[in-house]
Amino acid sequence: MINLDQISLMRGPHLLLKDVSLTLHRGERTGVVGRNGCGKTSLFRALGKEIPLDHGEIRAPADLRWSTMSQETPGSGRSALDFVIDAHSEYRELEAALARAEQLEDNDTMANLHSGLEAIHGYDIQNRAEQLLSGLGFSMTEFDTSVSNFSGGWRVRLNLAAALMCPADLLMLDEPTNHLDLEATVWLEQWLKKYQGTLLLISHDRTFLDSIIDHVIHFENVGLDTYKGNYSAFEKQRALKMALQQALYEKQQRRREQIEDFVRRFRVKASKARQAQSRLKELDRMQDIAPAHVDSPFRFQFPVLGHLPAFLMQLGKLCIGFDYPLVKSIDLSIRSETRIGLLGFNGSGKSTLLKVLAGQLEQLDGTIIKAKKLRVGYFAQHQVDELSPDATPVELLRNASGKRGNVAANTDQTIRDFLGGFDFRGSRVDETIANFSGGEKARLALAKVAWLKPNLLLLDEPTNHLDLEMCHALTVALQEYQGAMIVVSHDRHLLANTVDEFHSIHEGVFSEFKGTLHDYERWLASTSRSNKSASKHASPVSSTNVAKKTQRQQAAAKRERLAPLRKKEKHLEAELEQIHAELNSIEQQLTDESIYSESEKANLTELLQQQGQLKSAITQKEEQWFKLQQELGEH
Repeated sequence: MINLDQISLMRGPHLLLKDVSLTLHRGERTGVVGRNGCGKTSLFRALGKEIPLDHGEIRAPADLRWSTMSQETPGSGRSALDFVIDAHSEYRELEAALARAEQLEDNDTMANLHSGLEAIHGYDIQNRAEQLLSGLGFSMTEFDTSVSNFSGGWRVRLNLAAALMCPADLLMLDEPTNHLDLEATVWLEQWLKKYQGTLLLISHDRTFLDSIIDHVIHFENVGLDTYKGNYSAFEKQRALKMALQQALYEKQQRRREQIEDFVRRFRVKASKARQAQSRLKELDRMQDIAPAHVDSPFRFQFPVLGHLPAFLMQLGKLCIGFDYPLVKSIDLSIRSETRIGLLGFNGSGKSTLLKVLAGQLEQLDGTIIKAKKLRVGYFAQHQVDELSPDATPVELLRNASGKRGNVAANTDQTIRDFLGGFDFRGSRVDETIANFSGGEKARLALAKVAWLKPNLLLLDEPTNHLDLEMCHALTVALQEYQGAMIVVSHDRHLLANTVDEFHSIHEGVFSEFKGTLHDYERWLASTSRSNKSASKHASPVSSTNVAKKTQRQQAAAKRERLAPLRKKEKHLEAELEQIHAELNSIEQQLTDESIYSESEKANLTELLQQQGQLKSAITQKEEQWFKLQQELGEH
């Protein structure tokens, strides 16, 4: 049990917490949430005795073991494997003592030390470290690579592996999914579910939080409010709490109406893919939690687009890579309504594909045909790092406008108003970017992308370094975005709420993934990097092949069971397509002004009746289709 007794905490002149008291009970799994800069990381540092309190006291058991993720990793000649094992200081101390005892041939001491190693499971520590590294995306060939040879993002993963290796009664993780891909995020989620100690977790990934935590600590008005349940439960409880505040009621209702309107519009256009139904459920759920975000400082949207070309880009036999091909034979039509989530292991080629489509990297082979009015908006972490440190946010957007040739249409006030939606207000818009945090730079890079009115968005991990409120605002903005987009993200909530279909890159093959994110997670559970490495050396009649044969047999049996439902599904879709065609024809006739003349009155009446009947038929058929999807999902 850890008690915070009337604590106050400041960062420079800023008061973060004032006279806060709360208790952390053993075994609780708590998400710590609040806006960027509110003090979440400072609280962790205070709990870890890295910084002093300005007032109050933190009481904890004297023998409490705690572990936290280091935010920096200096260059080191230690191998990745040794770096992770080093985090287990007790093991390293016993190991060194054993080496000395062996040198002195002190048998009694050696016996005691071997007992000590047995007690801490020291004999399998290398295996545990290798499992951590593999789960976080390192290949076996990288275990002996020195820390200095890894990039910043991979060093963050090493810090995470070290934090997990360290024996701890209290584990504090600050944004552990930053720099992880979806596959490593799912692995970490499963690892944390098995963790037996007390957990404090800061994360902008709401799906990740929902799966792991059972309590929430929320920073609000230099205080800490506690809630029972996961992040979704917190949102609902906070929504109810804030609904009692009359001043916010009307604002809440307007936001709810916006989301309801979007759900209605999406329902009409829903594709036949299973994930379309999943997305509708997510959107319905978002209506209930909208009030929890009503006081968010972020209110932005992508500018309204004019005419959208039917086809934006056509890929034919595209081959991408660097010194050697990563992915071959990519065929894809990107239409104005295309919304794709791109899945695949780290290093499979997802980011490389986005770079090629953005024109930042040449393809190795194949064709890319672009529409004349194509406007690409590309976001990736390296663009955040390349923002001019001497420029201000206003200057950044003004210069971007100049490159598009529309400076006159965008006054400084227009730019300032736009930046306000990204929470750059007052004097902040005139400060140089060098003074901004990583999260602020990420927001600014997104603002620049939106400002340029793209009709094709290419987003590579857009939620890294954003807080939960900004992630929510980005999700809402992408829902209402009118153009096409391809998204790479480990944020499953963002994907579930913004894309209509999934494609994956696996072992050099680009293909459609005909399932939901939940289906993909199940596939990940049965497929690991270690299994892939082992299969390279396996005999032709390996257990892996037997398992695959069993899977094929099960899949064939499932297809046979679902065949009647699939047939009914195709029939309904054909009927819907025919009804939509008839409705479009009638609505085209209704755009002709002559139909409203006195002589055409009878014809107009008949057309309006037919229009009403067809709309009713569409509603009826769509209800049948959704019920059918539920039946298919249950199988």
